Amino acid sequence: MRKKPFEFFGKSLPGVKTEDLKGYLFVIEGPDGSGRSTYIRILTDWLEAKGYSTVNVGLRRSILLGREIEQAKKGNTLDERTSTLFYITDFFDQLENIIIPNLKAGCVILADRYIYTLIARSTVRGLLPEWVENICEVALVPDLVFHLRVSLNILTERNLRKQTYFDWWESGMDMRVSSEIFTSFRKYQRLMQQEYSKMAAKYNFITINANRSSRRVSDELKLHIEDYIANGKG
Repeated sequence: MRKKPFEFFGKSLPGVKTEDLKGYLFVIEGPDGSGRSTYIRILTDWLEAKGYSTVNVGLRRSILLGREIEQAKKGNTLDERTSTLFYITDFFDQLENIIIPNLKAGCVILADRYIYTLIARSTVRGLLPEWVENICEVALVPDLVFHLRVSLNILTERNLRKQTYFDWWESGMDMRVSSEIFTSFRKYQRLMQQEYSKMAAKYNFITINANRSSRRVSDELKLHIEDYIANGKG
């Protein structure tokens, strides 16, 4: 059981008492190809083997809007402000209906990305980070945020190996930084890395070298989580 209550980024979510939230919220941030889903799966199995009921959340997973966002993305026509509002609505649906109830039940929540991804994506596309931060002020501050940092060359190689092509949105093709998707992917991911580096200091990210083997990365993630829970930091 946690020792200190959760905090909100700004205003409290109406009707929610943080002292009622007994579980933990751990976030893994990083680009496609950093191994997020792999580590979420490894950590879920590890935590449940230790007796912790574990729940996974992530972008585009709400019942309310998850499918609609996927359909909208296929058209490649969403402007950044509309896209961000879609994702924020999706996030708050999960916050209200999955994250909060399961934290009350004492579960561990593992989030495959959080509002930080929305801030980074919006910022590199010219929107003010404060715009997203203000809208998301009733989000809970996670216990720990891990940023999986991968070198650009390794990230490029992993994405090509995984699906032999680059995702249109993850390559920033909507930004028109290049008409060639390979070049656009590298430019966009470099911009995203710069934003994550800025946020790492502001939001106390734990930066993990994800160039290494999955075994070494997962072992480091486990150590941080185990220490956090065992030493009463949460």
